[in-house]
Amino acid sequence: MNVSSLLIRHARILLADGKWLTGDVLVRDERIVEIAANITTTDVSREIDATGLILLPGIIDPQVHFREPGLEHKEDLTTASHACAKGGVTSFLEMPNTNPLTITQAALDDKLDRASQKSIVNYGFFIGATPANLPDIRSATPTCGIKVFMGSAHGDLLVGTAAVLEPIFAQGDRLIAVHAEDQARINQRKQEFAGITDPAIHSQIQDNQAALNATQLALDLSKKYQRRLHILHLSTAEEVELLRQDKPAWVTAEVTPQHLVLNTDAYAKIGTLAQMNPPLRSHHDNQVLWAGLLDGTIDFIATDHAPHTLAEKAKGYPNTPSGMPGVETALPVMLTQAVAGKCSIEQVSNWMSTAVAKAYNIPNKGSISIGYDADLVLVDVENYHPVERKDIVSKCGWSPFEGWNLTGYPVYTIVNGNIVYEKGAIRSTIKGKALRFDRSA
Repeated sequence: MNVSSLLIRHARILLADGKWLTGDVLVRDERIVEIAANITTTDVSREIDATGLILLPGIIDPQVHFREPGLEHKEDLTTASHACAKGGVTSFLEMPNTNPLTITQAALDDKLDRASQKSIVNYGFFIGATPANLPDIRSATPTCGIKVFMGSAHGDLLVGTAAVLEPIFAQGDRLIAVHAEDQARINQRKQEFAGITDPAIHSQIQDNQAALNATQLALDLSKKYQRRLHILHLSTAEEVELLRQDKPAWVTAEVTPQHLVLNTDAYAKIGTLAQMNPPLRSHHDNQVLWAGLLDGTIDFIATDHAPHTLAEKAKGYPNTPSGMPGVETALPVMLTQAVAGKCSIEQVSNWMSTAVAKAYNIPNKGSISIGYDADLVLVDVENYHPVERKDIVSKCGWSPFEGWNLTGYPVYTIVNGNIVYEKGAIRSTIKGKALRFDRSA
């Protein structure tokens, strides 16, 4: 719903200082203009009675694969952004492994143009590094950063050796986000375990050591050049311990909800639907990842939304693609953990919004503050509902959390002051905006 002004009444509001206020928020011309216990104005286009709901900053998902262009049979920017709206995700940062790859200014411009026409939430895109596009990754704009695939093979995007990585770290000052797995070790272990069709072997082929090797290499190069580094989807206890002992101020790390709450037990339950890169790990890894998140070693959360069709997932390991959807379920999964006492709602909001905006230098996002963009989500933490396949908006049509009974589902999602999701209805006429990325200090 396009509105020039919006008044949210009687919400439990998470304020920027981490305190709570039961009251009202007034939005005019896409920005938050007033926050108070009782706003008396009636001069608004739309009012929402948010009694019983919690108002949080909109989720910023800093790692998604939305498959357009080239792989639209799995997902596209329309279906993906609709799934975002349903999940309370008001902004996303998307990865370059599309077809064509996002490795030039022209490819980046094409994605921005597509998103401007299709996405109902805000958007930004990574530029992908290859062994041969150093000028492009330094000059392409606007971009949130440089994506480096150190492993899990991605064709021309594979940048797996120190010799090829070094000039990427040595030149320029943009954020480098790494998929940290050691491809040489993975290749060796694929040979060792060849012929095994149980998908659980995936977690042994791409083992903890493969992740640790690559994270150590990226960290060493980051320290050598004092280069801004972000480690994507941290998955192992060993990586947490490494960073806990040795994490410069310019290094950040993220974890996915699935690496926090799923583990290798999932293979027996959902088979190849549990297959992702880096793989699911052990109960012990779950516990150490939680500890790292709670103590600040891990900075924030991303979904790594990477959908594949059920037909693709049914091909049988090792012919099945790795990846799972996540934008619709991430916030309820994490809020369910908060309600259960694993963490606080305030921490979830910081990990899924405030800390992301800070890490990527996205201005006026990630906080319910006067003058900030009105990217907001109203959630219900009183009621529970199971994840059901029939409700999935993502084009892939499934979730690894099917059957899980969750709370914290969005009731309203608001992007730039406009209601894009309301009680199950998606408003596809709204369009999001390209995110800005202020230069790092």
